[in-house]
Amino acid sequence: MGKEGKVFRSRLYEINLKRGTAKLKNRVCPRCGRVMAFHKQPVPRWHCGYCSYVEIVRST
Repeated sequence: MGKEGKVFRSRLYEINLKRGTAKLKNRVCPRCGRVMAFHKQPVPRWHCGYCSYVEIVRST
């Protein structure tokens, strides 16, 4: 579960009460369509735990 323990669904979305919308904070995997996780160490990257797809973040 990581260092934080359980992650509640409300932390995964940005909720706009005035518009009545909810937007996902993390990226969606282009391969399987599931939510990806962001990891900072050892290099910044987006990782899908389901299909093992990885995108390395490059700073320019």
